[in-house]
Amino acid sequence: MTDTHHPIEIAVATGDGIGPEIMAATLTILEAAGAPLRFAPIELGEKVYARGVLNGIDASAWEVLRRTGVLLKAPLATPQGGAGRPGYKSVNVTLRKSLGLFANVRPVRAYGAFVPSPQPTMDVVVVRENEEDLYAGIEHRQTDDVFQCLKLITRKGCERIVRYAFEYAVRNGRSRVTCMTKDNIMQMTDGLFHRVFDEIGAEYPDIKKDHMIIDIGAARLATRPTDFDVIVTLNLYGDILSDIAAEITGSVGLAPSANIGQTVAMFEAVHGTAPQIAGKGIANPSGLLLAAVQMLNHLGLADAATRVHNAWLKTIEDGIHPADIYREGVSTEKAGTEAFARAVIARLGETPSVLAPVSYVPMEPIRIEVEELAPTHRELVGSDVFVFHRGHVEELVPALEKAAGPGLKLVMVTNRGVKVWPNGLPETTTTDHWRCRFETRGTGADRAEITGVLQRLELASVDVIKCEHLFRFDGVAGYSLGQGQ
Repeated sequence: MTDTHHPIEIAVATGDGIGPEIMAATLTILEAAGAPLRFAPIELGEKVYARGVLNGIDASAWEVLRRTGVLLKAPLATPQGGAGRPGYKSVNVTLRKSLGLFANVRPVRAYGAFVPSPQPTMDVVVVRENEEDLYAGIEHRQTDDVFQCLKLITRKGCERIVRYAFEYAVRNGRSRVTCMTKDNIMQMTDGLFHRVFDEIGAEYPDIKKDHMIIDIGAARLATRPTDFDVIVTLNLYGDILSDIAAEITGSVGLAPSANIGQTVAMFEAVHGTAPQIAGKGIANPSGLLLAAVQMLNHLGLADAATRVHNAWLKTIEDGIHPADIYREGVSTEKAGTEAFARAVIARLGETPSVLAPVSYVPMEPIRIEVEELAPTHRELVGSDVFVFHRGHVEELVPALEKAAGPGLKLVMVTNRGVKVWPNGLPETTTTDHWRCRFETRGTGADRAEITGVLQRLELASVDVIKCEHLFRFDGVAGYSLGQGQ
């Protein structure tokens, strides 16, 4: 059976390290399968960085990505910045955020006795929020000792990824969605994600749902993966969880990844560029090939997706394995990159007899619309002023209290989030970075009062790093207490 579509243009980035090798193998298989595709190459990664482009994306690539709406991408390297060198930005993160690729979908499956795994029946999908969290990449060095990375979570971002996870479960016959956060500690950011999960989950009564704290959740995923079906979580957690799960299946080289937005989608392997084996012809193209299967499905090319995936399963079942999953007594042939591709091509049209065959059906891509938020009443009630100070907190407090002025009062000083004044503990380890909380003496504050505090601190030679205003939203505090407060 063949797909009857007119050729669909897709953007292709061959990548760095092993990227060109596994991309060549993947495209060869897609062409042999009769997938009606036309490839538009774009330049990303090391060669673009070398021309001084800090995000690693050639300017001409954006037009191709907008025109095609689909990118098949091999792994890309991000150079490390350092002393005297610019801070390079990850191509992956730039693409995901710039193109609104909010959902990262990583199916992770074990292959029984054919790829040895401590969890041979694992079949889990990790749906990872893809644009926010610590991966916003907003970092600052604030003192000699302290570096900061901002964790940004939005209600819209939470609603979009959680609803996507439930819709994915419904369309793919999955019965359970598990949310993982660390909201026992990060009660506002991770707490928001958990609350949205509960709210949206109530709209899907036929789907089982539960929540786990991320640390025990990761441990359970490693030891009891059959407890899970679909996992939805924040950006950093999802990245870690999906790599753990992929490695448990026998090799991270088997794991595909889809990055889905409203108008553009990107498909890639989970693994990196593996420069230590680049050019040796031994890299496993499976992760990228299975990402291409996700891409075919996204494009509505269900027949081609089914043919390629079943041929790959039959190749694995027949024991023809790349080096990373080759095992004496299990595998029948150790295949290099090109040989493995030829083996898959030879099995196009066949189905596995032990591993469960797949059968994809055409379906529309999942589109998620998020309503605008209702406005809240936002009231300014103070400010956290962060200062640089070497020494004891008691040396700092007199100047802080004097700077408070008539409208505000100093209520707390913390160091690394722990309250050290008033009534701090002598055992608390401190550094040169202090959060000084000023709150209104009345029902509200105005910005002029906070500006006055900053001016008086400047006159007192207190070294201010930044300030973070404190707000109440519809009467609810929009800021956390200090640890120990």
